Order: sequence, then C-alpha cells, then structure tokens
Amino acid sequence: MNHLQHAALPIDTLGIVECRTIASGVSLTDAMLKAAPVDLLRAATVCSGWYLIFIAGDRDAVETSVALAAESGRGILGSYVLSNLSPQVLEALKKPSRAEPGDAVAIIEARYSSIGVAAADRAVKHAPVRLIRLVPGEGITGKSYFVLCGTVAAVEAGAEAAREMLGKHLVDAVVLAKPEEALLATLGK
Repeated sequence: MNHLQHAALPIDTLGIVECRTIASGVSLTDAMLKAAPVDLLRAATVCSGWYLIFIAGDRDAVETSVALAAESGRGILGSYVLSNLSPQVLEALKKPSRAEPGDAVAIIEARYSSIGVAAADRAVKHAPVRLIRLVPGEGITGKSYFVLCGTVAAVEAGAEAAREMLGKHLVDAVVLAKPEEALLATLGK
C-alpha cells in the first residue's frame, strides 16, 4: 500500500523514525512537524503495532526533527537521516518495478523498517543495481525487505553493502545468480 505524499517533490533529505507504539508515533509526528519546516510524506502504522514516519526537507530541518524524536525517550526502534537520497528508493517505495530476464537478484530482509530503507539506499549508492521493490513493515511483522537486480557482481556488491550496514539487524540475505523467469515476475509485484 502506498502511503507516501508529495511524491512529485524532489527530496533533498529523507528522515525516517520508527516507533514502538502508535501513540508515541502520533505524538512524535506532531512534535517533529513543529520542530522544523519539513514535509510529512508518511505517518502510519505498520505491523506489530509500530508507527513509521517519513519526513523530507533540507538536511538541517530533517536532522532537527529526527533528533527531537531520537532524543525523546519515546521507544524509538530506529531513526535515520538520508541525504542525497537515491531516486530509486523513493520510486521503489511508491511503486515496485520488474526484474528483467537474465538479471541476478538479491533479497535482503531487515529486522526493522527504518534500517531496511537506509540499507536499500546504501546498496544502490554502492553498486550499479536496480532497486525494484522496497517493503517497509507492511504485512511482515514490522520487518522490511528489498530486492536488487543487475549483474551477479553488482548484486553481490550491493547485497554486501546492505549486510554491512544492517549488522545485527540483518534477518537474511540471498543472491540468486540465475533465477527462473517465473520467479522474476513475482519479485516486483
């Protein structure tokens, strides 16, 4: 389900905050919007009763808002400020795309939504891959996952960059060098 607002706006910096409770998430969203001039892209529940907030704006404003949330003591699962956000991340959040026949793929699964988005951004900045799907916590108990496509070497490099960033928050990661075409058709849906 697509909850992103202002999809046509260019994004300088994306802020992500993931809260343990819905009440904290709503309260922090309000405080973050009052703390600095940022745009609210998404504020909604994800599985497990957690609350996920995406804001955008110039770097200083986003940093101010995210810092307020991170320092609030309100049960934050994760918070990230991503400058120079890869356009692939926003596109994958809005709408999945398809893998091409012959693509290698990597599927990377993270323990939390917020760090999964950050790891996807790192992967596409680190290697010449295509991000065809990014699922932040919807229908998968608050976890997130993303799918990378490209050459085997590129997909392995992107997956490794994501693994390094995720560390203990990595649930699983696989690289398929030659997936079946029937499987490729399902990965972007």
